[in-house]
Amino acid sequence: MALFLFYSQCNFIRMTIRALVVMMALVCTACLPQKEMRLGGATMGTTYHIKVVAGWFTSDTDLQARIDQRLAEINRSMSTYDPDSEISRFNRIHETDTPFTPSDDFAAVLRVAAELHRLTEGAWDGTLDPLINLWGFGRKGPTDTLPNEDAIQTALSNVGFDRIRMDASGTIAKRDAALTLDLASIAKGYGVDAIARLLAKNGFNDYLVEIGGEVVARGRRRDGNPWMVGINRPDRSAALDDVYKAVPLIDRAMATSGDYRIFFRKGGRIYSHILDPRTGRPVENGVVSATVVAANCTVADGLATALMVMGSQKGIDLVNRLEGVECLIVVRQSDGRFVDHPSRGFVIR
Repeated sequence: MALFLFYSQCNFIRMTIRALVVMMALVCTACLPQKEMRLGGATMGTTYHIKVVAGWFTSDTDLQARIDQRLAEINRSMSTYDPDSEISRFNRIHETDTPFTPSDDFAAVLRVAAELHRLTEGAWDGTLDPLINLWGFGRKGPTDTLPNEDAIQTALSNVGFDRIRMDASGTIAKRDAALTLDLASIAKGYGVDAIARLLAKNGFNDYLVEIGGEVVARGRRRDGNPWMVGINRPDRSAALDDVYKAVPLIDRAMATSGDYRIFFRKGGRIYSHILDPRTGRPVENGVVSATVVAANCTVADGLATALMVMGSQKGIDLVNRLEGVECLIVVRQSDGRFVDHPSRGFVIR
């Protein structure tokens, strides 16, 4: 009996010591100083920048490699500039009802694309590829002449996201043999979301991911404050770091679309890369910038483009009906002044 009590006491002591060691390890880990890792590179014809709050001894080498690999996978899926990408292979199909099995990435973007097309009543459309190239904003490069009305109408005749059949089996097919896709207006947002998921999977809770101005913010900065993300001044002469408004973000995504970065001048007029799927022409409604805050960046990215097309009133009306979505639409007046049109819950500082 005495021997049994002796062994019981020894086991109790060992268990207590183990528990104390685990608790001390947890406390020490929590007390370790944190750092802000900064990662960056090139992707999707632009650049990416990432800030991650991590333990002092966390290495960024492997993380950088995983990020670059993931972005390369998405680019191989959705880049119209890569002739071997999924989207390029789909675009080369010139028959109707030929089944095409998309990857998980491509399928996920197509599902969001279909929903955006429905929500915006066609103001966002992922089949603008012929018009994008016609106006000189696509993979075929700039054009020396403005397209005539016949060319615009011909391109328009092959536009319409509802001409893609998406089956429950996961395959897609064209209803219009001449239809081609360009998903650039949501691909960067999807890339941001994908990298945010990768960071979360690797145990990080506080980070900011940005690709070409589209952003996901998770958790908080190292000082405990929200991430602050700037909206670029919507002026063609503004520097990239010229901040018009600053938006605090915690566990939200933000994307901005504008007419002031990609454009050309012809005959004394300015033509923006934002095309109206209904007219086949660059938008001319006074909207110079549209920023969307949403739960994920894929939706925010596409919706920002749609608001540029819809205009301030219809755009605000739509966003105010959407749960968990806010926006800021900026309109340039004839005298050059900017007028802000925020949705009901849009927060700026």
